[in-house]
Amino acid sequence: QLQVVESGGGSVQPGGSLRLSCAASGFTLEYYAIGWFRQAPGKEREGVSCISSSDMGTNYADSVQGRFTITRDGAKNTVYLQMNSLKPDDTAVYYCGLDYSGVCPQQPLRVADFTSWGQGTQVTVSS
Repeated sequence: QLQVVESGGGSVQPGGSLRLSCAASGFTLEYYAIGWFRQAPGKEREGVSCISSSDMGTNYADSVQGRFTITRDGAKNTVYLQMNSLKPDDTAVYYCGLDYSGVCPQQPLRVADFTSWGQGTQVTVSS
């Protein structure tokens, strides 16, 4: 069972930044599309961003476009989500998952298209 590990969450003030990491051990992330999702209390898990295998493309939810950036580091076998200009509405548990096709689905991302979720990392944006 392939599994990823998310990290990098924390508590920040509005306007602050965080960088989340999605790391894998025992397999190579390069071959998979990686999706970042988030889930706020009482809400469904929603797609945030996706990066296709071999950096063939990225996409973003409208709510984070221009503020979040998804990238890969092949040497570290890690996918990052750089989050800038954070807002209270960004507060959620953030998860990453794998799309075995290697190609990002179009936004809005569907949970059903991804698998091998990690345990998530909490992001709290509050003054």
